[in-house]
Amino acid sequence: MYLGDLLGRRAQLSPERTALYDAQADMRPISYGEWNAAATRTAALLRRLGVGRGDRVAVLAYNSVAFLDIWFACGKLGAVMQPLNWRLTRGEIVGLLADATPMLFVYGPEFAATVRDLRGDAPSVQRWLALDGMALADVNDDILVFRDACDEEVPPIELRWDDPWVICYTGGTTGLPKGAILTHGNIAFNAINTVMSWGLDAGDTTILNTPLFHTGGLNVFTAPLVMAGGASVVCKGVDVNQIFDLIGAGRVTIFFGVPTMFIALQQHPRWAEADFSRLKLVISGGAPCPMPVFEEFWRRGIDFKTGYGLTEAGPNTFWLPPADVRRKPGAVGRPLLFVDVKVVDEAGGERGPDEVGELWIRGPHVCNGYWGRPEETAKAITPEGWLRTGDLASRDAEGYYTIVGRLKDVIISGGENIYPAEIESALSAHPAVGEAAIIGAPDVKWGEVVWAVVVSRQGQAIDPDDLLAFVAERLARYKLPRRVIVQAEPLPKTAAAKIDKQSLMRQYISEQ
Repeated sequence: MYLGDLLGRRAQLSPERTALYDAQADMRPISYGEWNAAATRTAALLRRLGVGRGDRVAVLAYNSVAFLDIWFACGKLGAVMQPLNWRLTRGEIVGLLADATPMLFVYGPEFAATVRDLRGDAPSVQRWLALDGMALADVNDDILVFRDACDEEVPPIELRWDDPWVICYTGGTTGLPKGAILTHGNIAFNAINTVMSWGLDAGDTTILNTPLFHTGGLNVFTAPLVMAGGASVVCKGVDVNQIFDLIGAGRVTIFFGVPTMFIALQQHPRWAEADFSRLKLVISGGAPCPMPVFEEFWRRGIDFKTGYGLTEAGPNTFWLPPADVRRKPGAVGRPLLFVDVKVVDEAGGERGPDEVGELWIRGPHVCNGYWGRPEETAKAITPEGWLRTGDLASRDAEGYYTIVGRLKDVIISGGENIYPAEIESALSAHPAVGEAAIIGAPDVKWGEVVWAVVVSRQGQAIDPDDLLAFVAERLARYKLPRRVIVQAEPLPKTAAAKIDKQSLMRQYISEQ
């Protein structure tokens, strides 16, 4: 089976098509032929350094074309890329290096000082590669090899579907993140599912500003567009003005973001004049999206929808057809082509229509478990291949799925299950609320009660009593917050740009 060199095979089929636009180089277009040649030179450089099948290559860098070169160079060699979250502390990065034991550490120029500080605590790393100019310097800084000097053939390697390509870390809030093993088969089938079920084609272009240490940056659109022959605009990171500029230029046809990004867009002065009508797909993922965000897009005639996925599966899992976007508000739709899903109770029995339970997923896009953690893998994936997601969902009588929240986030108050996402959506509908989070606080009588932590929109003031009265018109009494905390600074976020509720609980619950 021909595996590993997805980019090389695409370059054979459409070498002249534009694959990338480098937003850090005045939108320089890069063809598939040009990109593949650069990735091949990168692979040749890595091979000179002794990188081979199964070796790990850590990457600490902002998004760039060179970062993508490393990813596809690892594919050509059968090596395993370990993208590192640049938001992590030094101690956390050291922990991840001990976890995957990479032999090569690649870093962007912004992280040179971090690397100098890390070198004494990364015994597995044999070489350090600077992305700036793609030059290599060893621990003693006495070797310098440039990628462009490695213009040589890289022989194809025989790979299997279950050979690992990326160790992608979960966005957990407690302990060391777990490294999901994404194989060549996982990434290929996520791309197949996405292209065929979402209708991507060679004419599509997306904005790639989601961090490449996250499965959203790698696999929502980037790998699927390589399969389809489309293009990505490679941005260093999220810049709201840049997003408006790129969409206004008319080249972008599909766009993915997390809820915090869409909230920032809608609160920006340029929102009123922005034209999203040329985009055939605008989709949110990564966390529950408040309903007011949907409604604001819908008022503009855009079929904005929410997706669902997680690091361990895809991440693309469902599709909601345009005709159903407003008819099924908040639903993620039906499973993609090669995906099985079910909603189960505590014993693993299937729930009926409109009953809430844990979502289980099965298919060739589900990861091969967690790196070096067989016990955690056994807990997460059943012998039959079902991934226990830890997310709560329901399926209606027509077979459409809706994500309700996280199993661990459910608040049980007086015997009633309360799902924070529903309350957060109601709070966010208030015109003065910019961000909202629901946490559960211990209570002697009820077991737990609902607390709300909110941040106001710029120039607005939040009156807790007024906010409670507003929400009381939309929710049952038992769901209403018992306390509203108005926070001046933005809500804390995890590495995956989700609201860090563990941090909020430590801050406010521990005060009591």
